[in-house]
Amino acid sequence: MSTTFTKFHEDGSIPAASEVFVFGSNLAGRHGAGAAHTAKQLFGAIYGQGAGRMGMSYGIPTKGRRLEVLPLKLIRQHVDGFLGYARLNPELSFFVTRIGCGRAGYDDAQIAPLFSNAPSNCSFAHQWRRFITPAGREAQATRGTTP
Repeated sequence: MSTTFTKFHEDGSIPAASEVFVFGSNLAGRHGAGAAHTAKQLFGAIYGQGAGRMGMSYGIPTKGRRLEVLPLKLIRQHVDGFLGYARLNPELSFFVTRIGCGRAGYDDAQIAPLFSNAPSNCSFAHQWRRFITPAGREAQATRGTTP
């Protein structure tokens, strides 16, 4: 099932107080840099917890316990877990950062499509629009740049 996304935000911006901040994490739960640090400082991410809901944040692991980059297959499993959580909680709004596209080193074209069937209560960075909206995917295919 594909969803038409109407909510996008500026990369690096801060969500409204009512939105859950979704960030790329590591399985060790060390939230020391980037969006993970922001999640710890502002949204209740718990040091030592690497995945799931923590306060007004939700961690999606992109790195392992020893901070090694996880393969896309494992990241997809964690993303699917998050998407299930988002579907089960339609009363919540989720502000999804560009997980995996910073310190984990993946490209937007590799990570964004993992969210292509996200429910409408998720907001994404504008950079992902071309990879996760039907119109964006169609434009990419026309240019021959489908991820």
